[in-house]
Amino acid sequence: MVKEGSRMALGVGVVALFVAAANLRPAIAAVSPLVDRIRTDLDLSATGVSLLTTIPTLAMGVCAPLAAVVGRRWGLHRGVLLGLAVIAAATAARGLGGATWVQLTCAAAVGAGIAIAQTLLPAVVKTRWAGRASLVTGIYTAGLGLGGAVAAGVGAPLADALGSWPGALASWVVLAVAGMVLWQASRGSLALDGDASATGPATEASGLPWRSGLPWRSPVPRRSGLPWRSPVAWRVTVLSAANSALYYCELAWVAPLLHEDGGVGTVAAGVLLTVMISVQVVAMLAVPALLGEGRDRRAGLAITTLLTAAGFLGLALAPGAATWLWIAALGIGHGGLFTLVLTLPVVISRDAGEAGRISAMAFFVGYACAALAPVLVGALRDATGDFRLAFGLLGLLTVAALLLIARLRQAPTSSASRSR
Repeated sequence: MVKEGSRMALGVGVVALFVAAANLRPAIAAVSPLVDRIRTDLDLSATGVSLLTTIPTLAMGVCAPLAAVVGRRWGLHRGVLLGLAVIAAATAARGLGGATWVQLTCAAAVGAGIAIAQTLLPAVVKTRWAGRASLVTGIYTAGLGLGGAVAAGVGAPLADALGSWPGALASWVVLAVAGMVLWQASRGSLALDGDASATGPATEASGLPWRSGLPWRSPVPRRSGLPWRSPVAWRVTVLSAANSALYYCELAWVAPLLHEDGGVGTVAAGVLLTVMISVQVVAMLAVPALLGEGRDRRAGLAITTLLTAAGFLGLALAPGAATWLWIAALGIGHGGLFTLVLTLPVVISRDAGEAGRISAMAFFVGYACAALAPVLVGALRDATGDFRLAFGLLGLLTVAALLLIARLRQAPTSSASRSR
């Protein structure tokens, strides 16, 4: 009976984690299929409308350190609840009207809420499910990806049904409120705040410093700062930055490209974006599983990089021909690449402490680049009149990543460690 109750409690916690993660992308992904309407109503250029993607992404990086303060002061459970509450309030405020300053302010606030929740959720996984971290992380990632996929697919139909794109953006408050309710209901199941077990074994296993009595692990060990002088860390950081930049360019501009350059209808473009993200979610789980544990990841990184590059170059050169092929290439390629890049700090590091430092460095630099990239794509589109040059450059950037992948080492060695 106790065992059955324990499993039920874990199930409730996993569902709450999934729904909480599903709230981390709709505020950004829902904008893409509505770009044409937003540009018309707010009289914005492509560069201007890209700020609705850039600002929340930048806020996610800038406000990430706030999560550490929230985690130390209120604990993981209440910290994630606060992040979801900020997302809900900012999302609801998007329905106040079509003023540019309102939408940009709400986008920044949504990004801050996402920063708090998404920085604390991996710590929840490590704290509550230390023995099943891979499985639960896969569930968490699937929730994150599916939230973005659904938002991209139903954004245009929602706007049609409501007769208002601000209303369509604001409607995602329903998901945020559901996330808050489930997260609060899971408090006993997760047993994060004030539970000694939440900071016991996971703390020991991590090898990283935890503040006594609080379920929060600093992303950077106190014994050293970020590895700015490490060539290996910089390779991982550049790959992570490129990975994030490509992802947010896809969210922001694939649907507008298909509509403007490929002759696809607005709703159909949103559906294609949803299909692409859905395929990415499957690839995020399938590609690492096919590669297996302990194997050299460079071959997988190279294959998924080439597929991703083919998708970008195909959309640049022939968006109206073989469209499904380019969508499939981006789905399989970037879905697999996304997860493989996230595992690099663990694969190439000597210990958990080094992995944490490399991850922290990649996180801060990566989101800065992710915030800038959609603006540059929008500027190039304004300057040239289409997306050909911008997506061509994204394809070439992806190909260039092969140079960094070739220089990655399979596993740390004593000589390599000393050379760094």
